[in-house]
Amino acid sequence: AKNAIITAREFPKIVLIAPRIEHDPASPHRGSLLVTFPPDAPAGCTEFRVPLHPSPELLKDWQILDKLTLFSEHLDGYIGHSLPLSSPSLASAISSLYFSRPVHLVYKGPRPRPAEKTVSHPSLVATTVFQDGYPLLVMSRESMGELEDEVRRRVGAGAGVGAGAGAGAGADGNGGTAMGIGDEWREGKVDIRRFRPNVVVEGAGPFAEDAWEEVCFGRKDAPPVELVSKCVRCLLPNVSPDTGERDKAVPYKVLIKFRTGLDPASKLLPCVGCNGVFNGSGVVSVGDVVYVKKLVNPSAFLPR
Repeated sequence: AKNAIITAREFPKIVLIAPRIEHDPASPHRGSLLVTFPPDAPAGCTEFRVPLHPSPELLKDWQILDKLTLFSEHLDGYIGHSLPLSSPSLASAISSLYFSRPVHLVYKGPRPRPAEKTVSHPSLVATTVFQDGYPLLVMSRESMGELEDEVRRRVGAGAGVGAGAGAGAGADGNGGTAMGIGDEWREGKVDIRRFRPNVVVEGAGPFAEDAWEEVCFGRKDAPPVELVSKCVRCLLPNVSPDTGERDKAVPYKVLIKFRTGLDPASKLLPCVGCNGVFNGSGVVSVGDVVYVKKLVNPSAFLPR
């Protein structure tokens, strides 16, 4: 579709592009975004930079696209110019080469994009840009350990079940069917990058964020972050962030077995992580203490 925003759902190799923020207080743009491509990218896919915070004066010279399609929404966005500004079309040319089709790197336009209201926050007033739905995704690192345990105990499910084994062909011994989980997952790790969180917490235990509604980072009096819904998952986490290849089972088929029923609006779909919105401005740094200010369900922390 014309002016459709592309994601790793349709183009898994997009996960192999590596963006890196380079701060520079002396720069008129306060720094740049460095974009690099994998070693096996087509010839000519060299790294490029775009302004990190283009000024209003600079944006006046950038073409704006008014109907960028993301899911069922129509968004606006500026066609990003690369640095140096004497070679403005470099970002578009190199990106198009990588995807083998005309592509622009765009910077969100001036029209606000409201975040969708949720069951727990029916009066939510927040905005987002090009994320699926919300500006923040909070996840516990320890969740990956529990997910890996669930994956490993299902490796080979349905394989080699013979007559008289007490289960029909294709059963996994737990009433399930063959899941197609490869032997490599007996030792394989589930990389948290598959889930694309931008805030990863440690020390609270697996899926601890399920019970959080409001948190602060760094200080007890820091501007709070509201966790407005569970993050409903699709097949995208099956794409490896290292290879861009999609696994046929992990983690989606496993998540279906133990992470459903958490979102009241999508009870049949698995959830991992929580969507968050800001209630103010501030700085979040690696190593910050996380203060849980409000719980969804206090009994979640009681012994089971």
